[in-house]
Amino acid sequence: MSTWIDRTSSRRVLLGGLAAALLPCSTASPANAGDAGAVGFSPQEQERIYQHSPLPPLPADPTNRVADFPPAVRLGQFLYFDRRLSANGEVSCATCHDPAKGLADENTLAEGVDTGTRHSQAVWNMAYNRWFFWDGRADTLWSQALIPTEGPAELGSTRLQLIHLLSSDNALRSAYEHIFGPLPNFSDESRFPKVGRPVPDDDTHPHHRVWSSMDDADQLAVNTVYANSGKCVAAYERRLLSKDSPFDVFVEGLRGGDPTKMAALSASAQRGLKLFIGRGNCRICHSGPNFTDGEFHDIRMPPLPGQQPTDSARYQGVVDAQGNPFNAAGQFSDDREGAAAKKLSFLVQKPEQWGQFKTPSLRSVALSAPYMHQGQKKTLRDVLHHYSTLEGALPPGHHGQPEQLIVPLQFTIQEMEDLQAFLIALTGAPLDPKLLEQPASPVWSEL
Repeated sequence: MSTWIDRTSSRRVLLGGLAAALLPCSTASPANAGDAGAVGFSPQEQERIYQHSPLPPLPADPTNRVADFPPAVRLGQFLYFDRRLSANGEVSCATCHDPAKGLADENTLAEGVDTGTRHSQAVWNMAYNRWFFWDGRADTLWSQALIPTEGPAELGSTRLQLIHLLSSDNALRSAYEHIFGPLPNFSDESRFPKVGRPVPDDDTHPHHRVWSSMDDADQLAVNTVYANSGKCVAAYERRLLSKDSPFDVFVEGLRGGDPTKMAALSASAQRGLKLFIGRGNCRICHSGPNFTDGEFHDIRMPPLPGQQPTDSARYQGVVDAQGNPFNAAGQFSDDREGAAAKKLSFLVQKPEQWGQFKTPSLRSVALSAPYMHQGQKKTLRDVLHHYSTLEGALPPGHHGQPEQLIVPLQFTIQEMEDLQAFLIALTGAPLDPKLLEQPASPVWSEL
Protein backbone atom coordinates (compact mmCIF):
# COMPACT_ATOMS: atom_id res chain seq x y z
CA MET A 1 0.00 0.00 0.00
CA SER A 2 1.41 3.39 -0.96
CA THR A 3 0.79 6.00 1.70
CA TRP A 4 2.57 8.97 0.17
CA ILE A 5 1.81 11.21 -2.78
CA ASP A 6 3.92 13.99 -4.25
CA ARG A 7 2.32 17.30 -3.40
CA THR A 8 5.29 19.63 -3.25
CA SER A 9 3.48 22.68 -4.56
CA SER A 10 0.48 22.23 -2.28
CA ARG A 11 2.78 21.70 0.70
CA ARG A 12 4.49 25.03 -0.01
CA VAL A 13 1.11 26.76 -0.10
CA LEU A 14 0.14 25.08 3.19
CA LEU A 15 3.35 26.06 4.92
CA GLY A 16 3.16 29.61 3.65
CA GLY A 17 -0.40 29.89 4.90
CA LEU A 18 0.55 28.49 8.29
CA ALA A 19 3.38 30.95 8.63
CA ALA A 20 1.12 33.86 7.80
CA ALA A 21 -1.57 32.68 10.19
CA LEU A 22 0.75 32.02 13.10
CA LEU A 23 2.84 35.21 13.04
CA PRO A 24 1.16 38.06 14.93
CA CYS A 25 0.66 41.16 12.78
CA SER A 26 2.18 43.37 15.48
CA THR A 27 5.57 41.65 15.17
CA ALA A 28 5.67 40.96 11.44
CA SER A 29 8.86 42.12 9.73
CA PRO A 30 8.92 44.08 6.47
CA ALA A 31 8.77 41.92 3.37
CA ASN A 32 11.85 39.67 3.12
CA ALA A 33 13.67 41.62 5.85
CA GLY A 34 13.66 38.70 8.25
CA ASP A 35 14.89 36.27 5.58
CA ALA A 36 17.98 38.16 4.48
CA GLY A 37 21.44 36.68 4.93
CA ALA A 38 22.93 33.22 4.64
CA VAL A 39 23.06 30.90 7.63
CA GLY A 40 26.18 28.86 8.27
CA PHE A 41 26.48 25.72 10.38
CA SER A 42 29.65 24.53 12.03
CA PRO A 43 30.71 20.87 11.74
CA GLN A 44 29.40 20.26 15.27
CA GLU A 45 26.06 21.86 14.39
CA GLN A 46 25.83 19.78 11.23
CA GLU A 47 26.34 16.60 13.24
CA ARG A 48 23.53 17.64 15.54
CA ILE A 49 21.27 18.40 12.58
CA TYR A 50 21.94 15.02 11.01
CA GLN A 51 20.65 13.35 14.19
CA HIS A 52 17.17 14.66 13.35
CA SER A 53 16.77 13.38 9.78
CA PRO A 54 15.82 11.27 7.98
CA LEU A 55 13.08 9.44 9.84
CA PRO A 56 14.22 5.79 10.01
CA PRO A 57 12.22 2.88 8.61
CA LEU A 58 9.09 1.94 10.51
CA PRO A 59 10.12 -0.21 13.49
CA ALA A 60 8.67 -3.69 13.74
CA ASP A 61 6.20 -4.52 16.50
CA PRO A 62 6.70 -8.19 17.46
CA THR A 63 3.92 -7.87 20.06
CA ASN A 64 1.44 -7.43 17.20
CA ARG A 65 1.74 -10.15 14.57
CA VAL A 66 -0.67 -8.34 12.22
CA ALA A 67 1.03 -4.94 12.55
CA ASP A 68 1.94 -4.87 8.85
CA PHE A 69 -0.74 -7.17 7.42
CA PRO A 70 -2.79 -5.25 4.81
CA PRO A 71 -6.16 -6.80 5.77
CA ALA A 72 -5.55 -5.73 9.38
CA VAL A 73 -4.67 -2.21 8.23
CA ARG A 74 -7.95 -2.04 6.32
CA LEU A 75 -10.09 -3.29 9.21
CA GLY A 76 -8.27 -0.98 11.61
CA GLN A 77 -8.86 1.99 9.33
CA PHE A 78 -12.57 1.16 9.13
CA LEU A 79 -12.83 0.86 12.92
CA TYR A 80 -10.90 4.12 13.44
CA PHE A 81 -13.72 6.03 11.74
CA ASP A 82 -16.63 3.87 12.94
CA ARG A 83 -18.93 5.80 15.29
CA ARG A 84 -20.75 2.62 16.25
CA LEU A 85 -17.89 1.85 18.60
CA SER A 86 -19.07 4.63 20.92
CA ALA A 87 -21.80 4.50 23.54
CA ASN A 88 -23.89 7.16 21.82
CA GLY A 89 -23.08 6.25 18.21
CA GLU A 90 -21.69 9.74 17.58
CA VAL A 91 -17.98 9.45 18.40
CA SER A 92 -15.06 7.63 16.79
CA CYS A 93 -11.29 7.66 17.14
CA ALA A 94 -11.30 10.28 14.38
CA THR A 95 -13.40 12.62 16.52
CA CYS A 96 -10.41 13.46 18.73
CA HIS A 97 -7.75 12.51 16.16
CA ASP A 98 -9.22 14.13 13.07
CA PRO A 99 -7.20 14.05 9.83
CA ALA A 100 -8.63 17.48 9.00
CA LYS A 101 -7.18 18.87 12.25
CA GLY A 102 -3.66 17.50 12.20
CA LEU A 103 -4.76 14.12 13.59
CA ALA A 104 -5.77 15.85 16.81
CA ASP A 105 -8.61 18.30 17.49
CA GLU A 106 -9.01 22.00 18.18
CA ASN A 107 -10.26 21.67 21.75
CA THR A 108 -8.26 22.32 24.87
CA LEU A 109 -9.65 19.15 26.47
CA ALA A 110 -10.72 16.10 24.49
CA GLU A 111 -14.42 15.96 23.63
CA GLY A 112 -15.70 12.41 23.26
CA VAL A 113 -19.00 11.27 24.74
CA ASP A 114 -17.99 13.62 27.57
CA THR A 115 -15.24 16.15 28.26
CA GLY A 116 -11.92 14.64 29.20
CA THR A 117 -9.19 15.95 31.49
CA ARG A 118 -6.38 16.21 28.91
CA HIS A 119 -5.83 17.46 25.40
CA SER A 120 -5.97 15.01 22.48
CA GLN A 121 -2.48 14.24 21.23
CA ALA A 122 -1.80 14.13 17.51
CA VAL A 123 -1.18 10.55 16.39
CA TRP A 124 1.61 11.25 13.91
CA ASN A 125 4.46 8.71 14.03
CA MET A 126 3.03 6.87 17.01
CA ALA A 127 4.67 3.66 15.84
CA TYR A 128 8.03 5.10 16.92
CA ASN A 129 6.92 5.58 20.54
CA ARG A 130 7.98 3.52 23.54
CA TRP A 131 5.11 4.75 25.71
CA PHE A 132 1.68 6.07 24.86
CA PHE A 133 -0.67 8.74 26.21
CA TRP A 134 0.55 11.81 28.05
CA ASP A 135 1.30 9.65 31.10
CA GLY A 136 2.71 6.60 29.29
CA ARG A 137 0.10 4.24 30.72
CA ALA A 138 0.22 2.03 27.62
CA ASP A 139 3.37 0.36 26.36
CA THR A 140 2.30 -0.69 22.85
CA LEU A 141 0.34 1.01 20.11
CA TRP A 142 -2.31 -1.70 20.13
CA SER A 143 -2.86 -1.57 23.88
CA GLN A 144 -3.18 2.20 23.55
CA ALA A 145 -5.88 1.72 20.91
CA LEU A 146 -8.01 -0.30 23.33
CA ILE A 147 -8.18 2.14 26.22
CA PRO A 148 -10.33 4.89 24.59
CA THR A 149 -13.02 2.33 23.69
CA GLU A 150 -13.94 1.97 27.36
CA GLY A 151 -12.86 5.42 28.51
CA PRO A 152 -15.94 7.03 30.11
CA ALA A 153 -15.21 10.40 28.48
CA GLU A 154 -13.89 8.96 25.21
CA LEU A 155 -15.97 6.32 23.37
CA GLY A 156 -17.69 5.31 26.61
CA SER A 157 -18.39 1.81 25.33
CA THR A 158 -17.49 -1.67 26.57
CA ARG A 159 -15.63 -4.64 25.17
CA LEU A 160 -18.82 -6.69 25.14
CA GLN A 161 -20.48 -4.10 22.94
CA LEU A 162 -17.50 -4.22 20.61
CA ILE A 163 -17.48 -7.99 20.19
CA HIS A 164 -21.23 -8.01 19.52
CA LEU A 165 -20.76 -5.37 16.82
CA LEU A 166 -17.98 -7.40 15.19
CA SER A 167 -20.00 -10.62 15.25
CA SER A 168 -23.34 -9.13 14.15
CA ASP A 169 -22.10 -7.02 11.22
CA ASN A 170 -21.44 -9.30 8.25
CA ALA A 171 -18.72 -7.12 6.73
CA LEU A 172 -16.88 -6.68 10.03
CA ARG A 173 -17.16 -10.38 10.78
CA SER A 174 -15.78 -11.28 7.36
CA ALA A 175 -12.89 -8.86 7.71
CA TYR A 176 -12.04 -10.12 11.20
CA GLU A 177 -12.20 -13.79 10.26
CA HIS A 178 -10.00 -13.24 7.22
CA ILE A 179 -7.29 -12.05 9.61
CA PHE A 180 -7.75 -14.10 12.78
CA GLY A 181 -9.96 -17.06 11.87
CA PRO A 182 -13.52 -17.81 13.00
CA LEU A 183 -15.09 -15.64 15.66
CA PRO A 184 -16.49 -17.45 18.70
CA ASN A 185 -20.25 -17.74 18.88
CA PHE A 186 -21.27 -14.75 20.99
CA SER A 187 -25.02 -15.08 20.36
CA ASP A 188 -25.89 -16.50 23.81
CA GLU A 189 -26.52 -13.33 25.81
CA SER A 190 -26.74 -15.27 29.05
CA ARG A 191 -23.02 -16.00 28.60
CA PHE A 192 -22.10 -12.87 26.65
CA PRO A 193 -24.26 -9.94 27.78
CA LYS A 194 -24.66 -6.97 25.46
CA VAL A 195 -22.81 -4.55 27.75
CA GLY A 196 -20.00 -5.16 30.21
CA ARG A 197 -16.36 -4.51 31.09
CA PRO A 198 -14.06 -4.81 34.09
CA VAL A 199 -13.93 -1.73 36.32
CA PRO A 200 -11.14 -2.67 38.75
CA ASP A 201 -11.48 0.40 40.96
CA ASP A 202 -15.26 0.04 41.40
CA ASP A 203 -16.56 -3.49 41.86
CA THR A 204 -20.08 -2.09 42.37
CA HIS A 205 -20.24 -0.61 38.88
CA PRO A 206 -22.99 -2.25 36.76
CA HIS A 207 -20.52 -2.95 33.95
CA HIS A 208 -18.16 -4.67 36.36
CA ARG A 209 -20.92 -6.76 37.92
CA VAL A 210 -21.92 -8.03 34.49
CA TRP A 211 -18.32 -8.80 33.60
CA SER A 212 -17.69 -10.58 36.90
CA SER A 213 -20.71 -12.82 36.30
CA MET A 214 -19.02 -14.38 33.26
CA ASP A 215 -16.81 -17.45 33.58
CA ASP A 216 -13.07 -17.27 32.89
CA ALA A 217 -13.22 -19.00 29.51
CA ASP A 218 -15.84 -16.60 28.18
CA GLN A 219 -13.93 -13.61 29.48
CA LEU A 220 -10.83 -14.91 27.71
CA ALA A 221 -12.74 -15.26 24.44
CA VAL A 222 -13.97 -11.68 24.68
CA ASN A 223 -10.57 -10.31 25.65
CA THR A 224 -8.88 -12.09 22.76
CA VAL A 225 -11.20 -10.52 20.20
CA TYR A 226 -10.96 -7.19 21.98
CA ALA A 227 -7.14 -7.30 21.85
CA ASN A 228 -7.22 -8.25 18.18
CA SER A 229 -9.39 -5.24 17.38
CA GLY A 230 -6.77 -3.00 19.00
CA LYS A 231 -4.04 -4.67 16.95
CA CYS A 232 -5.93 -3.81 13.76
CA VAL A 233 -6.38 -0.16 14.73
CA ALA A 234 -2.67 -0.04 15.55
CA ALA A 235 -1.83 -1.52 12.14
CA TYR A 236 -3.68 1.40 10.57
CA GLU A 237 -2.15 4.02 12.87
CA ARG A 238 1.32 2.76 11.90
CA ARG A 239 0.62 4.29 8.47
CA LEU A 240 0.04 7.79 9.84
CA LEU A 241 3.55 9.07 9.26
CA SER A 242 4.93 12.58 9.13
CA LYS A 243 8.13 12.67 7.11
CA ASP A 244 9.63 14.23 3.97
CA SER A 245 9.21 17.71 5.39
CA PRO A 246 11.04 20.80 4.07
CA PHE A 247 13.46 20.25 6.94
CA ASP A 248 14.20 16.73 5.68
CA VAL A 249 14.81 18.06 2.17
CA PHE A 250 17.15 20.66 3.63
CA VAL A 251 19.12 18.04 5.56
CA GLU A 252 19.46 15.92 2.45
CA GLY A 253 20.83 18.97 0.66
CA LEU A 254 23.17 19.80 3.55
CA ARG A 255 24.60 16.29 3.49
CA GLY A 256 25.16 16.38 -0.26
CA GLY A 257 26.04 20.03 -0.69
CA ASP A 258 22.97 20.65 -2.86
CA PRO A 259 21.93 24.32 -2.59
CA THR A 260 18.63 23.68 -4.35
CA LYS A 261 17.51 21.24 -1.67
CA MET A 262 18.90 23.44 1.07
CA ALA A 263 16.63 26.21 -0.20
CA ALA A 264 13.67 24.16 1.07
CA LEU A 265 14.35 25.81 4.44
CA SER A 266 14.08 29.58 4.51
CA ALA A 267 16.84 31.65 6.08
CA SER A 268 14.50 32.37 8.98
CA ALA A 269 13.82 28.66 9.51
CA GLN A 270 17.55 27.94 9.31
CA ARG A 271 18.20 30.50 12.02
CA GLY A 272 15.46 28.82 14.05
CA LEU A 273 17.18 25.48 13.52
CA LYS A 274 20.45 26.98 14.72
CA LEU A 275 18.70 28.13 17.90
CA PHE A 276 16.93 24.78 18.28
CA ILE A 277 20.19 22.80 18.34
CA GLY A 278 22.17 25.56 20.04
CA ARG A 279 21.28 28.15 22.65
CA GLY A 280 17.67 27.00 22.95
CA ASN A 281 18.84 23.46 23.74
CA CYS A 282 15.45 22.19 22.52
CA ARG A 283 17.13 19.04 21.25
CA ILE A 284 17.68 17.78 24.80
CA CYS A 285 14.03 16.71 25.04
CA HIS A 286 13.00 16.93 21.38
CA SER A 287 15.79 14.66 20.20
CA GLY A 288 16.29 12.29 17.30
CA PRO A 289 14.49 11.99 13.96
CA ASN A 290 11.06 12.02 15.62
CA PHE A 291 11.95 15.08 17.72
CA THR A 292 11.19 13.45 21.06
CA ASP A 293 13.21 11.65 23.69
CA GLY A 294 10.15 9.52 24.48
CA GLU A 295 10.52 10.43 28.14
CA PHE A 296 8.55 12.45 30.70
CA HIS A 297 9.24 15.92 32.03
CA ASP A 298 7.77 18.59 34.26
CA ILE A 299 7.95 21.81 32.26
CA ARG A 300 6.17 23.80 34.99
CA MET A 301 3.08 24.22 32.82
CA PRO A 302 0.16 25.50 34.92
CA PRO A 303 -3.24 23.83 34.45
CA LEU A 304 -6.16 25.56 32.81
CA PRO A 305 -7.52 28.60 34.66
CA GLY A 306 -9.46 27.68 37.77
CA GLN A 307 -7.83 24.27 38.12
CA GLN A 308 -5.17 22.97 40.48
CA PRO A 309 -2.04 21.03 39.39
CA THR A 310 -3.38 17.70 40.63
CA ASP A 311 -2.72 15.52 37.57
CA SER A 312 -0.32 12.79 38.73
CA ALA A 313 0.71 12.10 35.11
CA ARG A 314 3.68 9.69 34.86
CA TYR A 315 3.50 8.81 38.55
CA GLN A 316 0.24 6.92 38.00
CA GLY A 317 1.10 6.01 34.42
CA VAL A 318 3.90 3.71 35.60
CA VAL A 319 1.47 1.68 37.72
CA ASP A 320 -1.16 1.58 34.99
CA ALA A 321 1.33 0.38 32.35
CA GLN A 322 2.56 -2.45 34.55
CA GLY A 323 -0.94 -3.50 35.55
CA ASN A 324 -2.50 -3.39 32.09
CA PRO A 325 -3.55 -6.97 31.13
CA PHE A 326 -3.00 -6.00 27.49
CA ASN A 327 0.60 -4.87 27.92
CA ALA A 328 3.56 -6.33 26.03
CA ALA A 329 4.24 -8.94 28.70
CA GLY A 330 0.61 -10.06 29.00
CA GLN A 331 -1.11 -13.11 27.59
CA PHE A 332 -2.49 -11.25 24.56
CA SER A 333 0.93 -10.06 23.39
CA ASP A 334 2.55 -11.91 20.49
CA ASP A 335 6.03 -11.43 22.00
CA ARG A 336 5.84 -11.75 25.79
CA GLU A 337 9.59 -12.11 26.32
CA GLY A 338 10.87 -9.47 23.91
CA ALA A 339 12.33 -6.01 24.43
CA ALA A 340 8.93 -4.34 24.67
CA ALA A 341 7.95 -6.68 27.49
CA LYS A 342 11.26 -6.39 29.33
CA LYS A 343 11.12 -2.60 29.51
CA LEU A 344 8.16 -2.93 31.87
CA SER A 345 10.38 -4.60 34.46
CA PHE A 346 12.57 -1.49 34.63
CA LEU A 347 9.71 0.82 35.56
CA VAL A 348 9.87 2.24 39.08
CA GLN A 349 7.35 4.66 40.52
CA LYS A 350 9.09 7.72 41.99
CA PRO A 351 7.69 10.86 43.65
CA GLU A 352 9.37 13.16 41.13
CA GLN A 353 7.29 11.59 38.35
CA TRP A 354 4.24 13.44 39.66
CA GLY A 355 3.28 16.03 37.06
CA GLN A 356 5.68 14.74 34.40
CA PHE A 357 4.19 14.44 30.92
CA LYS A 358 5.55 12.78 27.81
CA THR A 359 7.57 14.81 25.32
CA PRO A 360 5.46 14.98 22.14
CA SER A 361 6.95 14.67 18.67
CA LEU A 362 7.36 17.97 16.86
CA ARG A 363 6.80 16.54 13.41
CA SER A 364 3.80 18.28 11.80
CA VAL A 365 3.35 20.14 15.09
CA ALA A 366 2.06 23.23 13.26
CA LEU A 367 -1.07 21.31 12.23
CA SER A 368 -2.33 20.36 15.68
CA ALA A 369 -2.90 23.42 17.86
CA PRO A 370 -3.57 23.92 20.74
CA TYR A 371 -0.62 22.55 22.67
CA MET A 372 0.41 21.02 26.01
CA HIS A 373 -1.37 18.37 28.07
CA GLN A 374 -4.49 20.49 28.55
CA GLY A 375 -4.21 22.56 25.40
CA GLN A 376 -3.12 25.51 27.56
CA LYS A 377 -1.21 27.17 24.71
CA LYS A 378 -3.24 28.18 21.68
CA THR A 379 -0.40 28.76 19.23
CA LEU A 380 3.23 27.87 18.66
CA ARG A 381 4.07 31.45 19.53
CA ASP A 382 2.44 30.95 22.94
CA VAL A 383 4.55 27.84 23.50
CA LEU A 384 7.73 29.70 22.62
CA HIS A 385 6.74 32.53 24.93
CA HIS A 386 6.42 30.04 27.79
CA TYR A 387 9.92 28.71 27.29
CA SER A 388 11.28 32.20 26.73
CA THR A 389 9.92 33.79 29.91
CA LEU A 390 8.33 31.06 32.09
CA GLU A 391 5.68 33.68 32.73
CA GLY A 392 2.96 32.19 34.94
CA ALA A 393 4.91 28.93 35.32
CA LEU A 394 4.42 26.74 38.36
CA PRO A 395 7.15 27.07 41.01
CA PRO A 396 10.28 24.92 40.54
CA GLY A 397 9.98 21.58 42.27
CA HIS A 398 6.25 21.95 42.98
CA HIS A 399 5.91 18.18 42.53
CA GLY A 400 9.27 17.15 44.02
CA GLN A 401 12.70 17.62 42.49
CA PRO A 402 12.79 20.56 40.05
CA GLU A 403 13.35 19.94 36.32
CA GLN A 404 16.83 21.39 35.93
CA LEU A 405 16.44 21.85 32.18
CA ILE A 406 13.64 24.39 32.49
CA VAL A 407 15.08 27.90 32.65
CA PRO A 408 13.86 31.08 30.91
CA LEU A 409 15.58 31.34 27.52
CA GLN A 410 14.86 35.03 26.89
CA PHE A 411 14.24 34.79 23.15
CA THR A 412 13.97 38.00 21.17
CA ILE A 413 10.94 38.58 18.96
CA GLN A 414 13.04 37.74 15.91
CA GLU A 415 14.31 34.54 17.51
CA MET A 416 10.77 33.42 18.26
CA GLU A 417 9.78 34.12 14.66
CA ASP A 418 12.76 32.09 13.47
CA LEU A 419 11.99 29.18 15.79
CA GLN A 420 8.39 29.23 14.68
CA ALA A 421 9.45 29.17 11.03
CA PHE A 422 11.58 26.12 11.78
CA LEU A 423 8.74 24.32 13.57
CA ILE A 424 6.41 24.98 10.64
CA ALA A 425 9.05 23.49 8.32
CA LEU A 426 8.69 20.16 10.19
CA THR A 427 5.31 19.65 8.51
CA GLY A 428 5.50 16.38 6.60
CA ALA A 429 4.36 15.55 3.10
CA PRO A 430 0.59 14.99 2.81
CA LEU A 431 -0.73 11.49 3.24
CA ASP A 432 -2.73 9.73 0.57
CA PRO A 433 -6.31 11.06 1.03
CA LYS A 434 -7.62 7.50 0.82
CA LEU A 435 -5.82 6.78 4.07
CA LEU A 436 -7.64 9.59 5.84
CA GLU A 437 -11.24 8.49 5.48
CA GLN A 438 -13.30 5.44 6.25
CA PRO A 439 -13.00 2.90 3.44
CA ALA A 440 -16.17 1.65 1.79
CA SER A 441 -15.65 -1.79 3.30
CA PRO A 442 -13.58 -3.20 6.16
CA VAL A 443 -12.69 -6.17 3.96
CA TRP A 444 -9.35 -5.86 2.23
CA SER A 445 -8.99 -6.72 -1.45
CA GLU A 446 -5.88 -6.76 -3.62
CA LEU A 447 -7.97 -5.47 -6.53
